[in-house]
Amino acid sequence: MRSEPGVGGPRAASEIAVCLAPAEFIDSDHPEVIARATQATRGAETLADKLRALYLAVRDGVRYDPYVDFSSPEIFRASSVLRAERGYCVGKASAFAALARASGIPARVCFADVRNHLATENLTRTMGTDLFAWHGYAECFTGTRWVKASPTFNRTLCDKLGVAPLDFDGSSDAVMQAFDNNDARFMEYVREHGAYFDVPVKFVQAEMKRQYPHLAQQTSLRGSMEDEAAQDAAARAARSAQR
Repeated sequence: MRSEPGVGGPRAASEIAVCLAPAEFIDSDHPEVIARATQATRGAETLADKLRALYLAVRDGVRYDPYVDFSSPEIFRASSVLRAERGYCVGKASAFAALARASGIPARVCFADVRNHLATENLTRTMGTDLFAWHGYAECFTGTRWVKASPTFNRTLCDKLGVAPLDFDGSSDAVMQAFDNNDARFMEYVREHGAYFDVPVKFVQAEMKRQYPHLAQQTSLRGSMEDEAAQDAAARAARSAQR
């Protein structure tokens, strides 16, 4: 089911209610999700405070790891991602949406094709391109509008990539950094795919297989994004010193 509700009318109200309910992959009723949400929002007084706390719990509490087994449904399931404390963008978006729902905040997952200009050399080589299809992020309903948030890159990874971590104030869109610390292009949104009340896992898996057929033949991708980012930065510094 694809969902793109507005902010008024019976249809919008019913769809917002759907975005409060637990789903198969945004399993906001899972005990571990509820416990994480309760812990993260302890002391938060306003809706914005809660969203900001939940966002940080996923951004920095779940390490970004693009080297996942795309054939496994568990990489999309919020409770599994939170338990593993590692995941790629869609899994992290699912986790954030689940934590929001567990805190009484309507949330959904959204998708877009993005061009990542600062992917590590190994990741770009593995993907075969810097165009990442079906990048996942989340939207939360604040009472008057849907707010976008992308908790993809954790702070320690951002430090190694040379880009400021993406902050979210709980009330303004925080989609992705367009430029790095040196004003070089970092992330570019190419095409939006809309919003969904749950992760359309089979469809996303089919799209990944269609667009990256070589990845479908590998159940285990190897690499550490943070280690690669540090190595790439050291190599760039060495080349610069030789000039």
